[in-house]
Parts: sequence; C-alpha cells; structure tokens
Amino acid sequence: MKLNGVDIVDTFTEMFPMWFMRFLITAESYKWALRAGRAATGFGTSIIMSPAECGIEALVPSSKTPDGRPGVLVQIYHTDRVLLKAQFLARIGQCVLTCPTTAVFDSLVKAKRRAKVGKSLATFGDGFQVRDKLSGRDIWRIPVMEGEFIIEESFGIMRGVAGGMFLILAEDWKSGLKAAEESIKAIRKVGGVITPFPGGICRSGSKVGSMKYKLRASTNHLFCPTLKDVVKESLIPEGVKSVYEIVINGVNLAKVKEALGAGIKAAAKVPGVIQITSANYGGKLGPYKLYLKEALE
Repeated sequence: MKLNGVDIVDTFTEMFPMWFMRFLITAESYKWALRAGRAATGFGTSIIMSPAECGIEALVPSSKTPDGRPGVLVQIYHTDRVLLKAQFLARIGQCVLTCPTTAVFDSLVKAKRRAKVGKSLATFGDGFQVRDKLSGRDIWRIPVMEGEFIIEESFGIMRGVAGGMFLILAEDWKSGLKAAEESIKAIRKVGGVITPFPGGICRSGSKVGSMKYKLRASTNHLFCPTLKDVVKESLIPEGVKSVYEIVINGVNLAKVKEALGAGIKAAAKVPGVIQITSANYGGKLGPYKLYLKEALE
C-alpha cells in the first residue's frame, strides 16, 4: 500500500512479553525531574547488552501527582522479574535518591503483583526512616542531607509488550533522521509506551544471532545500504541510502499498535522517505505479530 506516496510494505513486526515497572519521579521543577529520569534510564536501550530497557514516557503536571509537584513518568523492562526489581533498586538508589528534591511513586497501582522495593530502599535511612501516608499511599520518609527523600513502599509489576518495530528507508540520512524524529514526536503523544534508544531512534538495527560469530545479535545486513551490491538478498530498494529503526515497548499490545501507527503516519509525511517496512525473524524473536497495515487502520 501507499501512504503519501511512500511504499508501506505488507509485512509484520514480531514482539515479545517483558515484565515492566512504571513509576513517577516528581521534583520541585520539570528540570530536576527530567534530570533524575534521564539518569535513571541511562544504558537502557536493548536487553541484548543493556541490563534493562528503559525510557521516559511523559511529563506529568503537578495537578496529577501525589505530592502536587511536576514529574516524569518512567518505564523499565526486563525478561526476569527478579532482575527487574534489582534494576529498579539500583537505578532509583543511585540516580533518583541522589538527585536534588526528587520523590518516587508507583504508577501501576492496580497491579496485583507487588514488590516492596521502596521498603528495601528505605533501609538507606539506617533506622531513622519513617513509614507514613501521603495522598492515601504508603510511603517512606528517608532522611538525607538535603532534607528527606520520599518513596512509595511498594511498586506494581506487570507483563508488557516489547520490540514493536518499523524501519524508515530514505534517500539520505538527513531525510531519514528527520522522519524518525517526527515519528518519535507522534509516538510520545500516545501514552503508555517508550522508545528506549537514544532520542528514540536506532541507526544500527540488528538481526537475531550471527552468521559468522557467536553473538546474540549482529548487524541486519539485509538492510545495510552499503551492502546493497554485496549481499545478494539485500532488501534495500533503489534510491535508498539510509535506514533508521524505531523500537517501541508498551504497557499492552493495543498501545504498541497505536504508537506504531502514529509513528508510521508521521514518517510518511517527510519528503525523501521511500519505504517503510519492518524486519521479522520467522518467529525467533517473539510470539506477538502485528502487520504494519493493521497499525494504520
């Protein structure tokens, strides 16, 4: 099918389940909430090599937070629940507890599966921590040199969907990057999703495994423009000189589908984009399958 003259390939993206936590970091200003959020989500691009997949979902106004201060909504994903909790403790303990004026609250309040990671982190107070209530939530007040750090006692853990992906094939890197940036702007309006790569964009999409080395993943040679005349099975169309990948994790399949559609529509409006497609791996990556055309319905 065609969208604004751009070829949308009739293919699908494969996705897989991951455990996730979703939490709110508040501070005296968006500036400090964002600084804490960015630090806490660092080195969180892909579970292939990163210890978790993380991202900032959205800004939250003070009118919608438990302590009446501005905040940022953060998501963190892992395939293992125990390691997910460990990543939460490490990232909150090292990147948010240490950041001026911050507090942390759960954003999966309806989740049946709970982890008392706030209670665990409260031991930093060395016995001086105090259990309290704030806006109907069980919290811990931890004394720190600045004053006190507030963290909710327990946080929800749920199953999410990871790895929703599409590729933007463009006539050059400038138009491709512009299209990717417009995609991310559109995706961020959806809510319930994150795009964990730098700026939400990946320039080095991978395939499962390797043809030559013992690797979990290696360059997706079929979509490398410089290999068009080297790889017989190349999937690079005529005129394409650059490819960018957008990866989406979300709280459920419906949200990933919505974000996928929003991102594709935004990318297709940018001059220089020739084709939008996806890479799939014959079921090796995950059990969920979503056709790009379904995301555009």
